Amino acid sequence: MRITIQRAMRILVAGAVLAAAAMPLAGQSPPYRAPRADGGKPDLNGIWQTLNEANYDLEGHNARPAMALMPGPYGPVPAGPVLALGAVGAVPPGLGVVDGGVIPYKPEALVQKNENQANWLSRDPEIKCYLPGVPRATYIPQPFRILQSASQIFIAYQYAGAVRNIYLKDPGPAQVDSWMGQSFGHWEGDTLVVDVSGFNDQTWFDRAGNFHSDALHVVERYSRTSPDVISYEATIEDPKVFTRPWKISMPLYRRQEKNAQILDFKCVEFVEELVYGQWRKKPLSR
Repeated sequence: MRITIQRAMRILVAGAVLAAAAMPLAGQSPPYRAPRADGGKPDLNGIWQTLNEANYDLEGHNARPAMALMPGPYGPVPAGPVLALGAVGAVPPGLGVVDGGVIPYKPEALVQKNENQANWLSRDPEIKCYLPGVPRATYIPQPFRILQSASQIFIAYQYAGAVRNIYLKDPGPAQVDSWMGQSFGHWEGDTLVVDVSGFNDQTWFDRAGNFHSDALHVVERYSRTSPDVISYEATIEDPKVFTRPWKISMPLYRRQEKNAQILDFKCVEFVEELVYGQWRKKPLSR
């Protein structure tokens, strides 16, 4: 059978189009596919940690002399109780992790936030080693371990020995409000989605006084995007405090040390003198 030149050209062109369609665009690599854990879901096991300034302030912020300030002759200076910390007590600048840049407070709640910031030394729960809550536990500047099997997901945080059991079957409404809330997880494709509710109103989001009420509801999303990175998002809803839901996002990085592990940082004993020292029979001088 003879093939005309025109027909041969059409066959060559069609073949080239099909080949091009099957190839990724120049400079692009195929989407990352995470290794699988037991049960066939993406493997989130490991020790992870953030690398940002979110625990100082979720919103973008400039460097400042200290978290606790007092008026000075030419601008704010460190308050008396933190003056001796010098540069160690300074606040590093941060680009912020809030989508849109600004937390949408109701006007009266913004007043409360500013009061919290002005009274940081006496009000921040982190200073007294209270459990950090969610999502703050994620970006407290200490590592945490995710333990995952086909039927269970558990997170152990180094800070204050905090832990979370992520239920994979709906446990129903939380029976009691707590610092870390109740976590219910499910998979949407390769993303772990965790619905967290049942909070008390005692935790903050950061050292800048950003706070919530007992109506807090958090939805987290964990997605492996490379061998050593999890993309983390948390959508925050609290109709008592905020005008609308808002979201934070950040990468979580795998700790690379060969002997990486979670160590003890049960800081309650470190603040006993701060919290109870004034009731000693013979108080220590300060």
